[in-house]
Amino acid sequence: MSSTRIRPDHGLTVRMSFTMFLLGALYVAVVAGLIAYGVNAAAVIVIALVVLFAQYWFSDRLALFAMHGKIVKPTDGPEAARLHGIVDRLCALADMPKPQVAIAPARFPNAFATGRNPRRAVVCATTDILNRLDNEELEGVLAHELSHVAHRDVAVMTVASVLGVVAGLITRFAFYSEMFGGGGFGGRGRNNNQDNSALVVLGVMVVSMVVYAISFLLTRALSRYRELSADRSGAILTGHPSALMSALQKVSGPAAMIPNSDLRTAEAFNAFFFTPALHRGGFSLSSLFSTHPPLDVRMRQLAKISAELGQPVA
Repeated sequence: MSSTRIRPDHGLTVRMSFTMFLLGALYVAVVAGLIAYGVNAAAVIVIALVVLFAQYWFSDRLALFAMHGKIVKPTDGPEAARLHGIVDRLCALADMPKPQVAIAPARFPNAFATGRNPRRAVVCATTDILNRLDNEELEGVLAHELSHVAHRDVAVMTVASVLGVVAGLITRFAFYSEMFGGGGFGGRGRNNNQDNSALVVLGVMVVSMVVYAISFLLTRALSRYRELSADRSGAILTGHPSALMSALQKVSGPAAMIPNSDLRTAEAFNAFFFTPALHRGGFSLSSLFSTHPPLDVRMRQLAKISAELGQPVA
């Protein structure tokens, strides 16, 4: 992050750091509790770390495969040339390595960035967003995505999700251990009596589910913070917050009206997207469960940045 010209937002950085601290504290408490409770959690943690390492290491390939994205060269047509031209300008402004550029043939307007570090990153735009936005608006969206790359958000979110994966696996292991009469999960119960073992497994399942819920909410909060941070960094990089505001207004409405055939793929990647893909009819409790801040919050922040830069706000 320090090697680029993309500016961090220190207020958001403090909030993200505090959220990561809470996740870390929760993780330590859970592991200590499991050990004290006599549960052999080492195998679960190792499995979770292996899964998350694979997710982190191959995140660019997995995301492109799921979205049917294709890496393109500048010579692969006018849209590819347009996309490369904008990414080239932004990378020069940000003084950062150029990521690979991809296009996904999707019927909804969105973009995402992924990759384990700035040198292994991919920025992907859907065909629909290329059709809907003009060059200045598209530049604002891509600056937002490049900010995610510079902030190493894939690594941050992968680390943040460790606890949720561990808690989910422990819940499943406890459930199947009790269902099939396994003796390896509860360190004490099976060797003493059946009733104690059932209580151990039940206790572990309840605690794991609570931990999963808390870590889920904290990770979603972290995701919202990183979206605001990327908005701010991208707007300052281009110097045109109004272009990003215009892009948000154009894609946020249509993005909630994705054809049903695309929803199964799109919603699984909300954490990557510029704006969330939602079912028709809206989404309740969005302030707690959404991966993205509400549109009005993002618009207010961008309007404030416009005022800081001495630009009129429409």
